[in-house]
Amino acid sequence: MTATAVDLSPSRYADWKAPAGDSSLLIWPETNELIAATDRNHKTLNAAAETKLLGTPLSEVRAAARKWIGHLNDDQPVIATGHQTELWHAGVWVKNAVIHAAAEKMGGRAFHFAVDTDSPKHLLLRWPGASMPIADDERSATAHWSGLLNAPTPKHVADVRTALTAAARSWDFQPMVFDLLNSLERLSREQPRLPDALCNALHELDGSLGLRYDAMVVSPILESPPFLQFAAHCIANARHFAGDYNAALDAYRDEHGMTTAGRPMPDLFVSHEAIELPFWLDDLATGHRTRPSVFELEKRSVLKLVTGEEIAFSSDENGAAAALRLHKFLAETSHRISPRALTLTMFLRLFIADMFIHGIGGGRYDQVLDKLIHRHFSITPPTFAVATSTMFFPLAVGRSRACVPCVGREGHHLRHRSLGDGKREFLQSIESLPRRSRDRAAVFFAMQTALRNNWSTDPKLTAWERRLTAVREQEQRDVVEFDRELFYGVQPRERLTGLIERVQQEFA
Repeated sequence: MTATAVDLSPSRYADWKAPAGDSSLLIWPETNELIAATDRNHKTLNAAAETKLLGTPLSEVRAAARKWIGHLNDDQPVIATGHQTELWHAGVWVKNAVIHAAAEKMGGRAFHFAVDTDSPKHLLLRWPGASMPIADDERSATAHWSGLLNAPTPKHVADVRTALTAAARSWDFQPMVFDLLNSLERLSREQPRLPDALCNALHELDGSLGLRYDAMVVSPILESPPFLQFAAHCIANARHFAGDYNAALDAYRDEHGMTTAGRPMPDLFVSHEAIELPFWLDDLATGHRTRPSVFELEKRSVLKLVTGEEIAFSSDENGAAAALRLHKFLAETSHRISPRALTLTMFLRLFIADMFIHGIGGGRYDQVLDKLIHRHFSITPPTFAVATSTMFFPLAVGRSRACVPCVGREGHHLRHRSLGDGKREFLQSIESLPRRSRDRAAVFFAMQTALRNNWSTDPKLTAWERRLTAVREQEQRDVVEFDRELFYGVQPRERLTGLIERVQQEFA
C-alpha cells in the first residue's frame, strides 16, 4: 500500500522545553485542540479497516485490544499515558492529572500503563541530606527488567520511614511520601513483585489527591491475542518493518541535523542473512534478555532460540492463528516478546488509546514513530500530546539558588579595600618606581603583607568568610532542593492539589 501525503515535518510539532519556574506547567497542544484531536483519532482509528495485520483489519485488532484491557464501551474515548514503574518526578506525574482532566471533560476513561519490562531505574528516594532505595532487592542494579525485582520487605519500608521522619522534623510541611510508604508496606505483603506493589501504591496516592484513572502494568498485555498478533505481524514482515523503521530514523536525523547513527536510537540491524526485530526476547526462566533477529526461508520469517526451538511466520497467514501459535511457542519455551520503546508506544497509540500523553522525551521520540506509522501502515498517525511540569522541593520555593561566585566576588572586593586609603598610597608609590626594579617589588611585597595581616583582623572579612561557608553549604543542599526530578511525593498535599487544579482550569 502506498502511503498518502502527510506533513510530518518538524513544524508540525512544538520545540518543547521543560518549564523553568516552580509549579509551572506545559500542555501541548492547547487543550481545546487536544480534545478535538482525541475525537479525530477515535474516529480515524476505529474506521481503519483497510490497514491489515496478517489479514485482520487494524480496527478489529484495536477493538479486541480495548476489550482485553476491560474497556467495553468502544464509543467512550480512552486518554492514556504511561511510564516506567519508578518514583516519578512532577513532570511525569502531571500526565496523570492531564489524563484525568481530559477524560472528565470528554466523558472518557483514563489509563496509566506502568512499564515493568524496562530496566530498573529511578528507584532512589531522595531528599535534602540523604537518600534511600525504595526497595531492598539487591538485583536492582543488574536485573534486565524491573518485573524481576521483589517488592520491599516491611523492615526496609520501616527503615525508610524512620530516616525520612528524622529529616522531616526540620521541615515546615508534611510530605505525602509517608502515605506512599504506608500503602507500599501493606501492598508488598500481597503483591510480591515491585512493579505491581509500586504501581498500586502510586495509584492509591493519586486517588487520595482526587485523580481518577485505571492503572495497569504492561507485562500481562504482552500475553494478549491482540499484542501477539501485532508481534507476529512485525516478525512476518520483518524486512519491510525494519526498512520502514530505519527510514523513519534517517528522515528524523536529516531534519534535525544529527550525524550520530545511534541517535535518538539505533537502527535495526539488517543483512542478507538476518533482520533484527524491534523487541526484546526475554528468557523468563533465567531472567536474561536478548535482541532477537529472524532469518528468511522460503518467504517465511524464522525466529530461532539459542536452544534450537524455532517458529516461522509468513505475511499471508491468518493473524488470529499466528497469535495463538506464538503464544503456545512462548509458553512452551518460557520466553516473552517484550516491545522496545517505539514498539510499545506504537501498540498503545494505534490499538488502545484515542489520545496518548507523553513527556518531552517521549514526544521527541514519537516524531520518529509518526514517520514509522505513516510509512508502514499507510495511515495518518494519530495525534499525540505532551505534558510536563516543574516542582522544586518546598524549602526552595520563593528563593533563588545560592550563588557562591557572587559571594566570592564580594570577598575579593573586601580584601582589596581592607587597607582603605593605605592601599592607594602603596599603589602610588609602586607607580612612581621603575618597572621591574627591586624597590618597586619590595613595595608591592610590603602591600601584600599588609593586606594579609589585615585580613585576619578585619571584622567585615571575618563575617564574609562565615557567609561564604554558609552559602557553600546551601549550594550543596540546592543541588537537591532545586532538582526537578525529585519524587513528587516529597511535596505536601496542598502543592500537589494546587497543580491539579491548574490542570483542570486549563480544560475548563
